[in-house]
Amino acid sequence: MLEKKHEMIRKLAREFAEKELAPYATEVDKTGEYSKDVIDKLAKYKFTGITIPKEYGGAGGDYRSLAIVMEEFARKDASITSYIMANSLSGAPYLYYGTEEQKQKFLKPMVLGEKIGAFGLTEPGAGSDASSIETTAESDGDDYIINGRKCFITMGPVCDHIVAFCKTDRQAKGTKGISAIIVESFREGFSRGKEEDKLGIRGSKTSDIIFDNVRVPKENLLGKEGEGFKLAMSILDAGRITVSSQALGLAQGALDEAIKYTKERIQFGKPISKLQNTQFVIADMATKVETARALIYNTAEKYDKKVGNITKEAAMCKYYAGEIANQVAYASLQLHGGYGFMKEYAIERIYRDARIMSIYEGTSEIQKVVISGILLK
Repeated sequence: MLEKKHEMIRKLAREFAEKELAPYATEVDKTGEYSKDVIDKLAKYKFTGITIPKEYGGAGGDYRSLAIVMEEFARKDASITSYIMANSLSGAPYLYYGTEEQKQKFLKPMVLGEKIGAFGLTEPGAGSDASSIETTAESDGDDYIINGRKCFITMGPVCDHIVAFCKTDRQAKGTKGISAIIVESFREGFSRGKEEDKLGIRGSKTSDIIFDNVRVPKENLLGKEGEGFKLAMSILDAGRITVSSQALGLAQGALDEAIKYTKERIQFGKPISKLQNTQFVIADMATKVETARALIYNTAEKYDKKVGNITKEAAMCKYYAGEIANQVAYASLQLHGGYGFMKEYAIERIYRDARIMSIYEGTSEIQKVVISGILLK
């Protein structure tokens, strides 16, 4: 259930999206760059730290608030939400497992827009099977020496530090022996791969991060040694709510474009919105969007109120919203006909942006594994 404060947040987020994002979405898709002014404004309005406590520069809000902002922003431009997601995903380890010194040194500057963080779990040989990571962190006195490679890292090309998941115990099997270690970009041996040239969400920067004998002090360990995998899994529920809200916004944006276009497009002497087939397609799209919204908001409320274990529901959010984002974008482009294939129409960008929604932060297939595993245990 949404409260008055949530509607106020929606109003602010919608106004920001319409004024600061929508006019530049096409250009950002081409250049892959946001102006510093836009990024600074994200921090000014505390969009970079919605769920972070006020003492660390955040808004002190809940996950319903975060879901609303993600939805409203992605409705106009999905790429910008990656800046919020990066802070949310990489900020959570600091918030829940970091020392006070780590929170002041790493978390607060991220929220204030002074630094950019990243979350480094995925590797070339460890995607859905995150337990197979091969990046190592060997103990050497008061330091760790880190070697390995992380891939598909959001904000990789520009991050100031990354929470890197590494094997601190090579002999440990499976998920054991994995630790979370903060690695700053200024350290010798830290480098980045080329910036990825992506199909969609092109304003979101992505690259590999390479560690070549990077020496990091042990004070950069997050939580306890050997509990990194547990740390990563513990924040996935919140992450799935966040990403599913991004997918919801994309779906709503695709629906908006379909309604607008079909009212304007004249065929057979009348707007195609008057054709029954168009009406049925629009009704189907809208029902999927509204169903996703209800599921996501309900799950976010449960998370905010700490009502039971929501792992199943969070996975359902990510699975369903990711899939319907693709379905609704496809249907909207189809209603646009040949014009939908042209870059001057927003649906062309939305269609490309939607494709990642059922892939990253856990594929639809992985979400189904999680859901069925809980139901059938």
